[in-house]
Amino acid sequence: MFINSISHYTPDTVISNQFFEENFGISDNDIFSKSGIRQRRKTKDNENTNSMAIEAVKNAYFDLPYPITDIDLIIGATYTPYDTVGTLAHTIQRQFDIHKAKCFTVDSACSSFVNAVEIVDCFFYKNKAKNALIIVSENNTVYNDFSDNKSGFLWGDGASAIFISNEKCSDDDFEILDVNTSALGNVGKGIDGVCLKPLTGIKMPYGKDVFQNACTYMINETIEILEKNKIPLHNLNYFIPHQANARIIDYVTKSLNLNPSIVLSNIEFFGNTGSASTPIVLSQNKDLFKSNDIIVISVFGGGYSSGALLLKKL
Repeated sequence: MFINSISHYTPDTVISNQFFEENFGISDNDIFSKSGIRQRRKTKDNENTNSMAIEAVKNAYFDLPYPITDIDLIIGATYTPYDTVGTLAHTIQRQFDIHKAKCFTVDSACSSFVNAVEIVDCFFYKNKAKNALIIVSENNTVYNDFSDNKSGFLWGDGASAIFISNEKCSDDDFEILDVNTSALGNVGKGIDGVCLKPLTGIKMPYGKDVFQNACTYMINETIEILEKNKIPLHNLNYFIPHQANARIIDYVTKSLNLNPSIVLSNIEFFGNTGSASTPIVLSQNKDLFKSNDIIVISVFGGGYSSGALLLKKL
């Protein structure tokens, strides 16, 4: 599998830590020390999960090596849907008139992007698709209780569009060498660790349990996918961890004995953008990568769930 094009969209509205200090008495120092976050992006009243996804696709439209109507599989990935019936994937199909594509949307919390890649791999293996579009979009703030002093300051909004083919299209592609996902509903607090329910919105009542398991499984996923592909850790050129919390990123970085210079992050200025976080980081840094660079994306999400993606820049 090959990533032919990747793009992202984040809203223009910036919510700084000053907002939480002025309205809820949560200081900038407290927020930054707990999370590493200074700012996050928030949708305007006329924006939502679907509209951000459309903008992300538009940002990749002219870089595609094939007509967008050649897409035959669209997978939406989100836990913050705008519409649970007319799904994210179907919205993109309609907006861009991609008439022959199979469409559905998946949710495995912040692991949803990597789960979607694994599903694409299965469709390609069975010759049921040749060109796929994964559209990842999270409108966390519309579900957020900003007054929640445990997690209300974590969440940001954003989207990414990832175009994947079963064959190489150009020398600018990223080759997907491997993908793995794990379901961890039986681990720790599991489905209660992070939740998004009617009336209460998105909550993280067991932050310590989330922290501990995120560290454990992001480390495990990274080591396992490299060992499976016989790539020594010291040959890793870049590491993109899920942007949940800077303290988690720091712990994982130190535990893997990685040079911080190869760890890519945007959490300080974009917050936790959920399952969209790692593809947004990949998109923001796509001009940084050189030929033959090895990149690992490692994620952890509610449920619990985890996964990893192994990439090589052609």
